[in-house]
Amino acid sequence: MSTATEQGAEKLVERFTLKALVESCLVLEEGIATVKDIDLGMMAGAGIIPPPFARADQTGLDEVLTKLERAAQEWGESFEPPAILRRLVAQGRLGVKSGQGFFPYPKPDTGWEESPVKLESRGEYAIAWLDRPPANSISPEVVEALERVWTEVAGSPARALVFASANPMLFCAGADIKAFTTMDEAAGRRLLDRMHALLRTMETSRVATIAAVNALAFGGGCELAMGCDIRIAADSATFGQPEISLGIIPGFGGTQRLPRLVGHAKALEMNLTGDAVSAGEAYELGLAHRVVPDHELLDTAVAWARKLAGQAPLAIEQIKRVSSGGDLDAGLEAEKQAFLAVFTTEDAREGLGAFLQKRSPHFQGK
Repeated sequence: MSTATEQGAEKLVERFTLKALVESCLVLEEGIATVKDIDLGMMAGAGIIPPPFARADQTGLDEVLTKLERAAQEWGESFEPPAILRRLVAQGRLGVKSGQGFFPYPKPDTGWEESPVKLESRGEYAIAWLDRPPANSISPEVVEALERVWTEVAGSPARALVFASANPMLFCAGADIKAFTTMDEAAGRRLLDRMHALLRTMETSRVATIAAVNALAFGGGCELAMGCDIRIAADSATFGQPEISLGIIPGFGGTQRLPRLVGHAKALEMNLTGDAVSAGEAYELGLAHRVVPDHELLDTAVAWARKLAGQAPLAIEQIKRVSSGGDLDAGLEAEKQAFLAVFTTEDAREGLGAFLQKRSPHFQGK
């Protein structure tokens, strides 16, 4: 292929790539779809990999802006840089290199790069990044990492901790089902005890906690979010406790915290059917404190972290302690006993096995 032909092909690819980003931004600005859904649609429907927003973040939004300004002069106003791109660049959100663009990106502290939960310290607050591909599922390894993060933050100057996902397509899909199938009752009890202890420590600590929930927060992911003081939901977020479909019950507090947040009737419905609720419904129910566009999720959560980090820590601690009284401890203990009673049944083995084998379970009440 001649040099001229190669240059022409490169120009065509650049033109197509820039136009795809412009059109994606316009769809986003009109509120037709979220950042996540647009990128998923472009991958699945158009075969564009990486999709427009992820590609722009990798390139650098400032560099993309410069290319679009040049393209608008050369190819016309249809390549005019979208307002949202200009705004992100003006805010210093340049993509992967700055840690935030259309999507957020972890910049973990030294020594945390390989952890399934990565700690990123930012002075008065910190971020705990869930980063265990593909689904950020909660395993014993993840629980241990969460404990390590909490111990580190509790002993640091940070007064607020944000839980966020390094995966732009989900927050946390729940517990690690494969790990569950290898546990006996004693191992299951140890895992429950550790996760419950962690969440209760968080709920009575002077460190404020904020969950930045994008896309799926199911099972243990929903329970982790409910263990936080504040829950910020992206437009794409959905919350649910689908354990019933596996023949088990919520084990990290879902039978106790959910009714306290959304009311007994709705919590019973969610736990008995396994049906999820959208971000908007979660806000109306009181499960989410705010709903924001996906690309504003981390910034909003960080704003909350900064605000809460400036409050009197002793007062925060006492408010949290008296707001989650001893009746919750009794309820959580009852939930643990109920989970273990169900966990060892034939129905539970059938439900977990069916999930892993991607088939419908056949429960017999045994």
